[in-house]
Amino acid sequence: MSSIFIGSTPRRRIRTLMVFIDGLGIGLNDPRINPLARPCFPNLRDLLRNAVSIDATLGVAGLPQSATGQTTLLTGVNAAQLVRRHVEGFPGPTLRALIRRRNLLSEMVTRGYRAAFANAYYLEDSDASARMRHPSVTTVAALSAFGFVRDAAHMMRQEAVYQDLTREALRIRGYSGPLLSPESAARHLLGLAKREDFTLFEYFQTDRVAHRGNETEQIRVLDELDRFLGVLRSFAKQRDRLFVLCSDHGNLEDSRTSTHTMNPVPFVAVGSGAKRLKSRVRSLIDVTPELLNLYPGHACFSLSWPAASRVQKAPNSTVAKVVIGDVSRKSSRVTRNSSTRRTVLS
Repeated sequence: MSSIFIGSTPRRRIRTLMVFIDGLGIGLNDPRINPLARPCFPNLRDLLRNAVSIDATLGVAGLPQSATGQTTLLTGVNAAQLVRRHVEGFPGPTLRALIRRRNLLSEMVTRGYRAAFANAYYLEDSDASARMRHPSVTTVAALSAFGFVRDAAHMMRQEAVYQDLTREALRIRGYSGPLLSPESAARHLLGLAKREDFTLFEYFQTDRVAHRGNETEQIRVLDELDRFLGVLRSFAKQRDRLFVLCSDHGNLEDSRTSTHTMNPVPFVAVGSGAKRLKSRVRSLIDVTPELLNLYPGHACFSLSWPAASRVQKAPNSTVAKVVIGDVSRKSSRVTRNSSTRRTVLS
């Protein structure tokens, strides 16, 4: 393992696996209200027991939402204050401009590290072009960093994981290949993370089933996620490895509502650098700056990162594109919020 030198002080190079879980807040320790408090999810319970509670409201009135929460998480800029409200679903022109200017993934690349967004995008079915409208925050970040996203070929080579872990959701889109257990999906992700300096994976089934309010679906999703995390936790057992888990807003932790919550969200850090991270991260705003402090580059993060006030609004025509091979496409997945139709690239 090589070392990185800051002045005359050597720092060992670490590898980080970051799992972003949409809609996972810290709620009451009451299994009648909070499915996460049930004893049947031991890995989740153990990770959350050692989590730091961090703010997701960002000092802006109203329920926290995905577009502004995730933008804040991946840029270190208070996106809700920038646009003066919480924005649901997917980033508009102003937020996309902020993400493209610099984000956690693109900054890793700029500083000379190997980084990966591990989600697989399935663009093989005939309706893909019709579905593709608005890119998610993570999609904009990945495209700005790498110029492409991982596709079905990466998935079949065990170099990417589909968002539902098992690939079951791909059946209705024409996929006829093998399905996976959550444990196998985790091993594929571990294989990728062991080769990269920084790896990000997004899981949003938690938010989706929370909005639907179906308890059976929620239990199924949490069971699969718990089994997935049970394997991933081993990543931090080796030297110079860091496992991070975080969310953008609450939802699933309160079965009394199908909307987002005002609850804090968990920030989990296990392994190399975890103690420092947990002592310094107190809000979504802190996550990217503190992670990047573990990966020094030519300039200090706090000096090089753009302030929200310097981010200009982009024209309404700004659209992110997915480029795979010589095919340029707009991509999306469709889900439902409690009151609105939601489109995300996947």
